[in-house]
Amino acid sequence: SDDWGTVEKVKLKSALKSKSKAEVKIEWEYPLSVQSGREGQIDPETFYVAYSFPRISVYDDYKGWDMLPHSDRQEFYNDFNDYSFAITAPKNYVVWATGDFLNPEDVLSTEYLKRYKASLKSDKVMHIATEQEMKSGKVTRQNKWNTWKFKANHITDFCFAMSNHYVWDAASVQLKTKRASVQAGYKNGAKDFEQYVGWMQYNLDWFSKNWPGVEYPYNVMTAIQGYADMEYPMMINDTSIPDDLRDARLTADHEIAHTYFPFYMGINETRYAFMDEGWATTLEYLIGIDENGEEAAKEFYKNFRVKKWITDPSAEQDQPLITMSTQVSGAGYGNNSYVKASLSYLALKDYLGDELFKKALHHYMDNWNGKHPVPWDYFNSMNTGSGKNLNWFFQNWFYTNNYIDLKVERASQLNDLLTVNVTNVGGFAIPFDAVLTYEDGTTEKLHFSPSIWEKDQKMTDLVIPIKKKVKSVKLDGDLFMDYTPGDNTKTL
Repeated sequence: SDDWGTVEKVKLKSALKSKSKAEVKIEWEYPLSVQSGREGQIDPETFYVAYSFPRISVYDDYKGWDMLPHSDRQEFYNDFNDYSFAITAPKNYVVWATGDFLNPEDVLSTEYLKRYKASLKSDKVMHIATEQEMKSGKVTRQNKWNTWKFKANHITDFCFAMSNHYVWDAASVQLKTKRASVQAGYKNGAKDFEQYVGWMQYNLDWFSKNWPGVEYPYNVMTAIQGYADMEYPMMINDTSIPDDLRDARLTADHEIAHTYFPFYMGINETRYAFMDEGWATTLEYLIGIDENGEEAAKEFYKNFRVKKWITDPSAEQDQPLITMSTQVSGAGYGNNSYVKASLSYLALKDYLGDELFKKALHHYMDNWNGKHPVPWDYFNSMNTGSGKNLNWFFQNWFYTNNYIDLKVERASQLNDLLTVNVTNVGGFAIPFDAVLTYEDGTTEKLHFSPSIWEKDQKMTDLVIPIKKKVKSVKLDGDLFMDYTPGDNTKTL
């Protein structure tokens, strides 16, 4: 119909009572986009199929039936469901999908079945099929059509991809309680995708052990070369970035980090993108320190994330972080969802210290995974999990139109005490370093956590014991880049 939208109401014959069941049967067809984006045709014989079936809106205790329609920029809010899928594809097409691959013996020919099964037990990255083998018509059973079966339980979405010429790589990675299969499908010669399976083995292991420090919850992760840079449960659809392998790897890290936020947690991305994009940005940065060293990771984060926000004075940047994602647009959406949110998580990590921050984060994740948390559930969980009242911090970061801008008003030395009067012009409760340069040319760096703003968020006096004469003092926010860095230094 002409008024076709993303949400349609269906009236039930009788009211749905508490704890009762209703069955909805729907017949539908889904024309796949010819243009490739979050779904669609990647090349004439490669397809990424997502958002391809109708689903019931989420009924939560916050909005009842959540019927917010979708626009182009926003992402999704789905319930946890059990999926059983059968995908019938022409011979010589390989299908990759969310979930466990149930019937490899029905669709793969002997040699390739053997390789696939070996990959499930091996750390060694292998070609299950090369481009040449895919094109030779040997990989699948030679029935006119093959039916590929997949199953995934307690998951928010399902998608699949298919191609008759993509290279198929695989291996697996041993996690604490299981071995997870890692696969990639890509165009022959894509330099970054040739590394993807190894990168993914590494990041599944790293995310499980370090940050967020929760075991990867699924049995499989598959990367497909497309045009979306988009995450789905157990799958990612990424652009190839062959000229910058570091960027390519961080893209994979970011999309796979979404496994936890939103998928594992069940976050409402349509309304609160900062609850998942902010975390994926933070996790991408933290694993980046490990992969590229601290200096390179910081450089990338500042240039790619913070600079675009902090150097743009337009009004749309000033919407408080708590603003619903449907009410911000353009760069304002990007900066709230990714940059400011991520900085708030990193500021809180600095304030609490790694151990307490992780304890609080796990309290949030353990209590709310699969239950559709809203921002207040995050705030309350971090309070309870850390044993601290962080309301002042959440008020400061989420409910204001603050930005980042410190200013040194005065600096004076009296005997062995240096006093530095700092005004927080921008308002955000950020961590920073005070870099002291002594008259003898030596320097010293002192770190101040966001706790320094707890009593007064507008100004603070740094009182620093010293043993020699100070020449100048400079405030350096590092990742927390200053809007006017020029007034962050004072010469005594």
